[in-house]
Amino acid sequence: MELTAVLTPAEEGGYVAFNPETGTTTEGETMEEALANLKEATTLYLEEFPQTIQGYPLVTLFRVSAGA
Repeated sequence: MELTAVLTPAEEGGYVAFNPETGTTTEGETMEEALANLKEATTLYLEEFPQTIQGYPLVTLFRVSAGA
């Protein structure tokens, strides 16, 4: 099963990893560690809450004005 991973730098260092299909979120000191942790967390989630995931989420960028 292929899923989406969204990795963003964490304020305190390291990275936050998020899977939008399941909502699982985790972190790691490196991108590789964050992704490995996300794979583990998502696997455990799907073992407990099996689901059929169809398609992929649309990921896009948008702008807002500062102070909005």
